[in-house]
Amino acid sequence: MNMRRVKAVAKKEFIQIWRDPRSLGLGIAIPVILIVLFGYALSLDIDNVPMVIWNQDKSKASVDFIRDFGNSRYFKIYAYYDNYRDIEKDINRGKAMIGMVVPKDFSRYLNSGQSAPVQVILDGSDSNTAQIALGYVKSVVYRFNVNIITNALRKAGAPSISALDMRARVWFNQSFESKNFIVPGLIAIIMMIIAALLTSLTVAREWERGTMEQLISTPVRPAELIIGKFIPYFIIGLLDLTIAVLMGKFVFSVPLRGSIALLFILSSAFLTGALALGIYISTVSKSQLMASQMALLVSFLPTFLLSGFTYEIFNMPKAVQAFTYFIPARYFITILRGIYLKGIGISDLWFESLCLFLFAYLAAGAAIKKFKKKIA
Repeated sequence: MNMRRVKAVAKKEFIQIWRDPRSLGLGIAIPVILIVLFGYALSLDIDNVPMVIWNQDKSKASVDFIRDFGNSRYFKIYAYYDNYRDIEKDINRGKAMIGMVVPKDFSRYLNSGQSAPVQVILDGSDSNTAQIALGYVKSVVYRFNVNIITNALRKAGAPSISALDMRARVWFNQSFESKNFIVPGLIAIIMMIIAALLTSLTVAREWERGTMEQLISTPVRPAELIIGKFIPYFIIGLLDLTIAVLMGKFVFSVPLRGSIALLFILSSAFLTGALALGIYISTVSKSQLMASQMALLVSFLPTFLLSGFTYEIFNMPKAVQAFTYFIPARYFITILRGIYLKGIGISDLWFESLCLFLFAYLAAGAAIKKFKKKIA
């Protein structure tokens, strides 16, 4: 390994990046754009569910029942109607997700000690959101029932009865904010995109521009050429990582409870593998268009869909769960969330760390071995 030749190739690649401001701007702007979009637009929190109500009873009991929904942060009463037609119209147009009908005999049922029927019409187009919203409705109904029972016992002079005294304690994300879950995982997506969009074009660009023949004629060895092309994008990747960490801390106030040094070390291992994978794709395709398409298919999509960032792995079919073990981002996202939210160290993350270093070693070895100093 001749470091002078590696330095010369790296310098050439730096100059080429600097002369292509679109690629440089893309590499720096992508992290900012993605963090802003995902941090603000993508939220797994379900608040202010739009709700319309038809209160046929209009008694004090029914008003108190409806007030419990109005006082909850999970619901926003959009309108009050006196017919099904308007309720159906709002749900069809997406203005409301829940329609509730309180029957006219609501208070009579309660005063006679019977169960009062209440109709809840739910838009099930988005099944996950609908299930969560239905859980919120059941929670409000449960609290209303508990208050009725407690008041009845108090009026009868009987002591209050409590079968369970559950005291929940939430670790790591006490406020249940989805940004604390999304932003750390987003770092893996950003770093994989950098590899997919930038390094996958490096070798293919040389073939398309006809400059690969000149590189082949030089004494530069394949390993030196790959490492020289790798260094500039590795520096850009570390810059993107720094931007993501700073924005997560100061823009979204995501807690970073673990070691920042460990975060950068393990991120460097993942970045090395991701960049090497991009160079390998570029070497195989020899076409920028084909390289970008292959990189999107091989790296970005599995990272986004099968790493646990978007969907929980334990909720996937068994065959898909087995396939996720070959997705390096699965281990990296576990590391990121462990360092960010749990503050754990290498003693708890040694297996995931080992997988990342193995990924970096195999990807770099494959990229170096695949590149041949031959025209055809």
